Amino acid sequence: MPANNRLFADLAARLGAGAVLVGADVPKRHHVDWSGLNAAVPVAVVRPLEASEVALTLRACAEAGLKVVPQGGLTGLCGGATPGEGWVALSLERMTGIEEIDPDSATMTVKAGTPLEVIQHAAEAAGFLFPLDLGARGSCSIGGNLSTNAGGNRVIRYGMTRELVLGIEVVLADGTIITSLNKLMKNNAGYDLKHLFIGSEGTLGVITRAVLRLFPKPRSTVAALCAVNDYAGVLGLLAAARAGLGAQLSAFEVMWPDYWQVIERMGVRSPLGSGHGGYVLIEAQGTDEAEDVRRFETLLAGAMERGAVVDAAVAQSLGQVKAFWAVRDACADFVQVLGPHISYDIGLPTARMNEFATRCKAGLAAGIAGCDSVYYGHIGDGNLHLVAWVPQLKGAAQPKELMDGIVYGTVRDLGGSVSAEHGIGTLKKKWLGHARSEQEIGLMRLLKSALDPDGLLNPGKVL
Repeated sequence: MPANNRLFADLAARLGAGAVLVGADVPKRHHVDWSGLNAAVPVAVVRPLEASEVALTLRACAEAGLKVVPQGGLTGLCGGATPGEGWVALSLERMTGIEEIDPDSATMTVKAGTPLEVIQHAAEAAGFLFPLDLGARGSCSIGGNLSTNAGGNRVIRYGMTRELVLGIEVVLADGTIITSLNKLMKNNAGYDLKHLFIGSEGTLGVITRAVLRLFPKPRSTVAALCAVNDYAGVLGLLAAARAGLGAQLSAFEVMWPDYWQVIERMGVRSPLGSGHGGYVLIEAQGTDEAEDVRRFETLLAGAMERGAVVDAAVAQSLGQVKAFWAVRDACADFVQVLGPHISYDIGLPTARMNEFATRCKAGLAAGIAGCDSVYYGHIGDGNLHLVAWVPQLKGAAQPKELMDGIVYGTVRDLGGSVSAEHGIGTLKKKWLGHARSEQEIGLMRLLKSALDPDGLLNPGKVL
């Protein structure tokens, strides 16, 4: 420990005031990410300002044999940013700022610790849209979004985070800085190295800067809440929306009847009543308000004539659009009525999602006495969420291991993924083989050993 004290003192002298926190100065928030599980106190928190300081820190920790966990906004749900005992937390919370907005190439260059919402506002002020959006927008960092390849609300139109990035700067475990801040849409000069690090959860390198793609700011936003009789109606409406709205379709969110029952217990206001077979939030964004509204209303009228939609409410203002999204985002407050529960994020073929919901709900109820579950998600891009809980265990530990086995076993049987957008971290690594082959996992291990041969960079995560 004395040697480590000297190491931290030397880092503090070289990085400046407030850059290195040890002992009682380590804030509790650095003990665990939003998963809330397996918290540990890091021996130090290092808070660099730029890539060279990240490199200095990683070299020093490598020489001392200290394990390092990169941390951003700490909003991850799978334990990916939680330290182990005796680890150093490398926090990028001070590496914030918009370095450049290039309107000609429609790009923005940012530091990795910059909150997503700051990036969204900067893009809007410049007349653009940065479309990545998720509930933690005010506290998550763009580096964390890249590290998990975050999804969010508008993947159906703009793709996952990796589709929104042109270049990155990354520091390897040995302190080597790889600067590839590419702005080119077309660049086939060798391997596209950024994809090694996007989605790797800080196990292969630490992302320090990124070049992000910007898009034209929509001039109109139209949304509707729709009720359908069954999942066939959901699929029919999705097909019609894709055909009728094309690239303007920006969100297609589905809530099963059990979801609706929970939000009614919460007192969430909605223009639609209960008792339907499913509920859909459709959003479209375009550049011609009059024409966009006409196309949207034509889509809904046709769906109602065919019987795919049995009731619908169309937003008449941006305020109502936000109110409709509040219905879908109410899941963030489920704890108010459900108490302690376990959340899941899975990927499935769209056509099999209702089959999964039916089988999984029955499996949980049969396998765990008193277990209930609720289903909802980004159906248009193949992402289903569910929460499961045993009401009798309010205030007590939920049987997560049993739930995991049933949920992920059903995912495997239906050819899905154990993680659609939240990553693997420590909480899902046991189940990685349900979604990836032995050969794929073997290649992941090979990449890890090549880039981090001593296993010091976020070890035990993902693999």
